[in-house]
Amino acid sequence: MKKILIAEDDEMMLKAMEFKMVKEGYEVILCQNGKIALEKIISEKPDLIISDIMMPFVSGLDIVKKVKLELSLSIPIIMLSAVGLEKTVLEAFELGADDFITKPFSPNELSIRVKRLLQKR
Repeated sequence: MKKILIAEDDEMMLKAMEFKMVKEGYEVILCQNGKIALEKIISEKPDLIISDIMMPFVSGLDIVKKVKLELSLSIPIIMLSAVGLEKTVLEAFELGADDFITKPFSPNELSIRVKRLLQKR
């Protein structure tokens, strides 16, 4: 069973994504801020990370930087943001993010993007 880590500080959004991913057959690790997410990434070694950009303590961009550049892990990362600012999106991709979804989004769209990235691994 593939493990997906979701880092999102909006409780409703977190629960909605968890529901969809569990229904799709994934094991889900929930993190309500970036600090917890980094600890869980190191201890749990997820197969894929879904992370909001704007979070308390550690941002989604910091997570991408840590995972891709400092730890050199090849875990696919999908970034989420309500702010579709081009500068932020480009920075996420430059740091190594694999995909980007602007909120609000359909759970089915997320599911398809997750499957696509996991098939590449």
